[in-house]
Amino acid sequence: MEPELSLFPPETGAHVPLAHRMRPETLEDFLGQEQLLGERKPLRAAIERGAAGSMVFWGPPGSGKTTLARLIANYTDSEFVLFSAVTEGVARVREIIKQAEQRRDAEGRATTLFCDEIHRFNKAQQDAFLPWVEEGVITLIGATTENPSFELNPALLSRLRVFVLEPLAAEHIRTIITNALTVLSEDDDAGATPPELGDEAIELIAQHADGDARRALNATEALWEHLTAMSAEARPSIDADLIEAVLARRLARYDKAGEEHFNLISALHKSVRGSDVEGALYWLARMIEGGEDPMYLARRIVRMAAEDIGLADPRALQITLAAKDAFHFLGSPEGELALVEAVIYLAS
Repeated sequence: MEPELSLFPPETGAHVPLAHRMRPETLEDFLGQEQLLGERKPLRAAIERGAAGSMVFWGPPGSGKTTLARLIANYTDSEFVLFSAVTEGVARVREIIKQAEQRRDAEGRATTLFCDEIHRFNKAQQDAFLPWVEEGVITLIGATTENPSFELNPALLSRLRVFVLEPLAAEHIRTIITNALTVLSEDDDAGATPPELGDEAIELIAQHADGDARRALNATEALWEHLTAMSAEARPSIDADLIEAVLARRLARYDKAGEEHFNLISALHKSVRGSDVEGALYWLARMIEGGEDPMYLARRIVRMAAEDIGLADPRALQITLAAKDAFHFLGSPEGELALVEAVIYLAS
């Protein structure tokens, strides 16, 4: 089924954030997640039939969870309702359900409820969705960066299909940046000289994005606005230093998927085993600064306590588990202090 409705209002303009304007409106325009949306894949076929059902998307930021949920609502011609488990509560869920029932009875139209950060609801709060998912009053699409098996109510999870989204490949990020530059060029005044962002600049932005499409688009927009504000003659050459300055963020010089990833985690293990506190902190900081998932580091620290220290100091396991829980509760950057304290304890 081909979608008939636009995802966005017709007055979309330059004042709307680039990341919002660049959202794809068809599956053909959606980049990445071929394991789910490739030809003849079950999820793609279900979406095209308009029968996707309730589900949860588990993946990192910027991997397309919200965009894919919008596409599903569009293909099923249902009302898309965005709900944040961070800022809204069960009272808002009841309000949405009431509206969904009225919409179904008056218009015969379904409702797709997209619950962002669904893991931020505790398991009792998640029960609020259960009867309405069962009765088909809403199609629930949850989005989470955490493992649904640990964070979702088993009763609710049993009624949802879980789809794992992966960080976008570098080639997809480069394509997104290139398309964004075309849109930005069209937005500029006809008499202005647009900035020139070549392959090197695109590669640097893609490196900064680290598989996150939203971050790539925000970075592209920030760099474009910075350069556009200057005269053509005054524009500096685009290099890593300029991009770091514009984005106020150091670029990651660390390949999480490559050999360097394993070299650094190995160095952290060896520093802990050798009681080298400063070395352990250095390698931990290198990985955090490079963009490593802190929850991955938390799991490795727990593993060190269990495998490398064990019964020589049973408190080590308690401290590392507490650090993992503290990070999960606080998030970055405050929660990183708990990981630092755990590493200091292990290496002391």
